Amino acid sequence: MKGFLEDANYSIGLLDEGATLADVIDNCIYEHTHTGKRAFYVGDLGKLVKKNIQWQNVMAPIKPFYPVRCNSTPGVLEILGTLGVGFACSSKSEMALVQDLGISPENIIYTNPCKQASQIKYAAKAGINIMTCDNDIELKKIARNHPNAKLLLHIATEDITADEEMNMKFGTTLKNCRHLMECAKELGVQIVGVKFHVSGSCKELQMYIHAISDARCVFDMAEEFGFKMNMLDIGGGFTGSELQLEEVNHVIRPLLDVYFPKESGVNVIAEPGFYYVSSAFTLAVNIIAKKTAEYDKLLPSGVEQTRNDDEPVFTYYINDGVYGSFASKLSEKLNTIPEVHKKYKEDEPLFASSLWGPSCDELDQIVENCLLPELSVGDWLIFDNMGSGTLGEQSTFNDYQKPLIYYMMSFSDWDEMQDAGIASDTLMKNFFFVPSCIQLSPEDRFSTAA
Repeated sequence: MKGFLEDANYSIGLLDEGATLADVIDNCIYEHTHTGKRAFYVGDLGKLVKKNIQWQNVMAPIKPFYPVRCNSTPGVLEILGTLGVGFACSSKSEMALVQDLGISPENIIYTNPCKQASQIKYAAKAGINIMTCDNDIELKKIARNHPNAKLLLHIATEDITADEEMNMKFGTTLKNCRHLMECAKELGVQIVGVKFHVSGSCKELQMYIHAISDARCVFDMAEEFGFKMNMLDIGGGFTGSELQLEEVNHVIRPLLDVYFPKESGVNVIAEPGFYYVSSAFTLAVNIIAKKTAEYDKLLPSGVEQTRNDDEPVFTYYINDGVYGSFASKLSEKLNTIPEVHKKYKEDEPLFASSLWGPSCDELDQIVENCLLPELSVGDWLIFDNMGSGTLGEQSTFNDYQKPLIYYMMSFSDWDEMQDAGIASDTLMKNFFFVPSCIQLSPEDRFSTAA
């Protein structure tokens, strides 16, 4: 690796054993309460190290290629690059960002299913050859703009459960693979492997059996056309749970040993994104407005009201929303619940509450209904598991102020990096010591990535 982003304005707080994530959050809230109540993240980069060790223990020799779109903040990319993880990029900006880390083109895959011609040309100029393809129009576009491209045929996983109907949106059928190979042969484009994806919300791990079997069929088909296939991409869909990781490994390992044994020369890769970063980041938001509402208006139609009409129901507006850190809420359920930062009594009454973002848009609802003690404007809420989504992206909402990011790592995690031989002097320059009793002034505290 060449090194690290020279213009990345951030530091990583190195915590001793007496300091905790909660201490960091407390002190950041204390600072923001006095300097301007801006939403912020605390990122525990040590969790990336732990996740990588876990991956190597369970999934090796499958090499991870991290999807940059999940979280493109410099601390995440630099740590993962140092750990030897590859990168799956969906745009020119992501490819450029990863290249600035000194990552070799062989460790970058261009995975956007609908590529712009100009970005294909950029990949060609940068020497990024491996990319995915699932239709003949895309194939012809690649052939015109990237003569050295090496394609992974993206095949669809045919899961028809209620939550997975969109799996067929991208990916081609086995029948169409033959047509694509015929086109590739005519155009002189190399096909080097297969990609598939099984969503993390899919409960039927047997889908991997069908997908790997289909991939083997495509490999056999490729031999007829003279293509030398050497890569299988099993996609993402890893939730971050060690149990789920072990369950997936238990299902796929026997099939990989049979269909793609080591002596076959096929490199098996995966795209764990959520797996690496989700649990590493905690988001703190501030309540900027508050309203009372009638309880029956919060209930879905047809649901009988069981609460006392006299009990207040609260609507809270916070300084982050679906046009920022909660963008994934527009397409999926929120995978975390709000935690009140201020201390309150165990017997304090809880009230039906809803949480909304700052845009006053009808889509900007973060939590439809939850039980919270009565809160005031200026109070803070904490959301964990917020590392995957919009971190590193620019919001389309004009007045949205991006949350600050505070990075940290414990000494024990730093020791693990040293034991793995990846704690270089270049990386060390980003760290500074934080004592166990954290009471730091703004000028002594963490540098931030805005």
